[in-house]
Amino acid sequence: MANKENKKKRTWLRVVGLVVLLLVLSGGVYGYSLYQSVTKTAASIHQPIEREKSEKRVEELELVEKEPFSVLMLGVDEREGDSGRSDTMIVMTVNPNTNSVKMLSIPRDTRTEIIGKGFEDKINHAYAFGGVEMSMDTVENFLDIPIDYYLQINMEGFKDIVDAVGGVTVTNDLDFTYEGVHFPEGEISLDGEKALKYSRMRYEDSRGDFGRQLRQRQIIQAVLKEGASISTLTNYGDIFTAMSNNIKTNLTFDEMLDIQKHYKSAAKDIEQITVKGSGTKIDSIYYLMVANEEQERIQSELKTHLEI
Repeated sequence: MANKENKKKRTWLRVVGLVVLLLVLSGGVYGYSLYQSVTKTAASIHQPIEREKSEKRVEELELVEKEPFSVLMLGVDEREGDSGRSDTMIVMTVNPNTNSVKMLSIPRDTRTEIIGKGFEDKINHAYAFGGVEMSMDTVENFLDIPIDYYLQINMEGFKDIVDAVGGVTVTNDLDFTYEGVHFPEGEISLDGEKALKYSRMRYEDSRGDFGRQLRQRQIIQAVLKEGASISTLTNYGDIFTAMSNNIKTNLTFDEMLDIQKHYKSAAKDIEQITVKGSGTKIDSIYYLMVANEEQERIQSELKTHLEI
């Protein structure tokens, strides 16, 4: 029972170390073939970015020295003919010295300055304007902390990943129907198509964007739990293919190894932080306005966690 509880606590770190975990958990059963798939997948999901070194990171980050770091996770909804927007924006700070992770979900409607554009808009529009780089710069400015890495997940193709791990099980806290599918309260099992619909519903939830973010985190965490289990290793080919098609990161394979080696214990203590704000309309467009005091509170908490 204790082992099951520990596995539930290992959430997003499985994202950055998923290929490594699959290799470790395999116990050498698949040997050379699995290792080749792991390294090939790590190379295919690696997508470096052209971005100047952050002024908020005075010295070069050294993972081998177990220094705290941050990751911006972008759940991007890219459909045909659309440049896409980052419907999900989660900032995670990892501190191996305190063995803890802080996970901050930034509401997509948050009004802030879009760095590189010189005007204020919804924070998720930064991706449409300038991709990953502008998203990182904008979030970095909003939180006043360095954003060291990014992890981009294509939500449209995420159903392929769900299907590759044989579906997921989540606990739903809201009875609703969306696009012809009924999602009752309680524990429900979802295939890829249903999981995508489950994670997209917004307007029938009184929590709005906060409710959708919760469901998206549920799906992502459930996928990672299934993907790192022994039973799904028999489908590792499908899993790696789905990952290659739908996940991008600037983390290198060596950095993934360093994180797996030096930071794994931090996943035992994960604290979720919420941005509080008030909704308003400007020119008939809805925004979430975050007060300066609230913004400073979040900044201070994350700076302390990053030891800067």
